[in-house]
Amino acid sequence: MATFGQLVQRARRRCGGGVRGTSLFSSLRRPARRLAAAWLAFAAMLLATPCAHAALPIDRIKLPPGFHIEVLSADVPGAREMTLSPAGILYVGSMSDYVYALELKSGHAGKRHIVASGLTMPVGVAWRNGTLYVSAVSSIVRLHDIDHHLDDPPKPVVVTDSLPTERHHGWKFIAFGPDGKLYVPQGAPCNVCLPASDPQRIHFAMIGRMDPDGSHYETIARGVRNTVGFAWHPQTHELWFTDNGRDMLGDDIPNDKLNRLSQAGEDFGFPYCHGGNVADPEFGAGHPCGGFTPPVARLGAHVAALGMRFYTGSMFPAGYVNSIFIAEHGSWNRSKKAGYRVVRVSANPDGTNARQEVFAQGWLNPDDTQWGRPADVLPLPDGSLLISDDYAGAIYRVTYGKPGPDAATRFSRPTHTRYRG
Repeated sequence: MATFGQLVQRARRRCGGGVRGTSLFSSLRRPARRLAAAWLAFAAMLLATPCAHAALPIDRIKLPPGFHIEVLSADVPGAREMTLSPAGILYVGSMSDYVYALELKSGHAGKRHIVASGLTMPVGVAWRNGTLYVSAVSSIVRLHDIDHHLDDPPKPVVVTDSLPTERHHGWKFIAFGPDGKLYVPQGAPCNVCLPASDPQRIHFAMIGRMDPDGSHYETIARGVRNTVGFAWHPQTHELWFTDNGRDMLGDDIPNDKLNRLSQAGEDFGFPYCHGGNVADPEFGAGHPCGGFTPPVARLGAHVAALGMRFYTGSMFPAGYVNSIFIAEHGSWNRSKKAGYRVVRVSANPDGTNARQEVFAQGWLNPDDTQWGRPADVLPLPDGSLLISDDYAGAIYRVTYGKPGPDAATRFSRPTHTRYRG
């Protein structure tokens, strides 16, 4: 068994030299009357606690030559999906009860506001015509004219409260599509379940869309186990999305996927086929993988591919235009962890010739502990890229080269991306 001192040092290394609650160390060391078991329990707790109040070891992040990363904010607990208003207000959903707003000024995040609370895992945020839409587990709400009421936010108005209440894969990434509809997925309420004979199948493992007022909700894709990120191709306007593969089949199968929806109604295989090429041992018989829409790319087993966006900015080199950045949240069930990084995928508009490379990594420590977990990505109007981190409670900003003197003022200009969540 590790000693108290060894556990403390391990916690300090994990958090880059500091841990939440370090002021308690001195009080714990003084009296010998403290039980050794309590000390060990406290140190073990530190190992399991996010490093939100420690100095984030941002220097550990490795990027391609010419790129730079900085902490935009380290005060956004549970940060997940991001969306930007035309006024330069960054809205951030979270795995907690809160929705945050950050005023982006002079290249930095200004005051942080809490614009909604009391919601159940309000992960998803989407902007449309002056209104912020927020997803919770069983509902979608909206906050009108929120840009002008950051200090006195209005009471959320319910768009729909008829979504399933199951929390397993119940949090939702949301976005408005080029058709003006709000896209709302519903993950499978399990690891693997819901064959065609199950009447509940129609409500889960799908991507749906609705009118902005919550009406005309329809399913456009099936066989999607759990998507937590999607975007529309800048040229074809087709929907592309990530999907998380099932667990408990071993370290190396099945892959998470990057998918492309070329027409409404396509089936991507769940629960019969995983990763595009692995038949499910329980449900796969009689349902060959060749009968389902194949993935654009296999991203790796258990990497937990979450938020994704197409890059259409002008700050990064020309070769990055129209490629896809994907936040990999990281595995929890591999003998050696995978993910905990941001990757870039380039592909032809029809999904062929897909190639994947690591863009940003370093949130995973050499001892297989982590100090951060990327959750979403968002290109800004100036061409820089934001990365949210729900584990460290942080938002990072990636730039290329030396930004021009007016780069900071371009947060609020119209984005180069025609459609954004």
